[in-house]
Amino acid sequence: MTRTFGDVGASVGDDHVGTAEIRRPPDNFFDADLISCLADAYAWLDQVGARVIMLCSLGKNFCAGADFSGRSAQRIGEHGGARELYDQAVRLLEARLPVVAAVQGAAVGGGLGLACSADFRVGAAQSRFSANFARLGLHQGFGLSVTLPAIVGQQAAMDMLYTGRRVGGEEALRIGLADRLADQAGVRAAAHELASQIAESAPLAVRSIRATLRAGLAGRAKHAMDAELDSQGLLWQTADFAEGVRAAAERRQPRFEGR
Repeated sequence: MTRTFGDVGASVGDDHVGTAEIRRPPDNFFDADLISCLADAYAWLDQVGARVIMLCSLGKNFCAGADFSGRSAQRIGEHGGARELYDQAVRLLEARLPVVAAVQGAAVGGGLGLACSADFRVGAAQSRFSANFARLGLHQGFGLSVTLPAIVGQQAAMDMLYTGRRVGGEEALRIGLADRLADQAGVRAAAHELASQIAESAPLAVRSIRATLRAGLAGRAKHAMDAELDSQGLLWQTADFAEGVRAAAERRQPRFEGR
């Protein structure tokens, strides 16, 4: 059983594992429309009998977040565009089914936020997780203020957010950001294996357990996104943000001036 929602393909197999595949290769940059389509795919998979969702993407990278130099730049860089994006992100956190993310390549910025919206993350030694917002002169978004510390702890979250550095797969496994590692070609298969193990458990029990463990998460994330958006709205206007975007496009170290 398959269906397409914009740039998201959805299917469910006989093992009750649903697949939601983002199809914007190679980097799978997102915007509000893509996250809306992904939330629609989650809802449909729930309706047609999936017990768990494997979130995956085509191409080199899992998700590089928003493309500030590409088609989503103008919309994301406006308060209304970001508000719409975050409203759709809350829908992902409100979904009833467990989600296992197959993180090949990079999960950067909002892409890390997308990965952290899942219950589990499966990667490879070559996977890269980066909350690179401060390296762009920007405040973090996509609810990472709540989800990242809940996964890796406050200190590791501050390390990632303050420095914006890349965390490789082995370190991600060590700090709990990744739950499984596979070889680079086997990330999706390993994610599907974990999803299948979940699907073999009693579905009503799994939903009940998940509802308890994640109680209030969507509400806390929405509150955090409101604050994140306010801070982003201020920082979008700064010279440091403009410099951060230029430096990223030119692949050089940014020269921030605090203005």
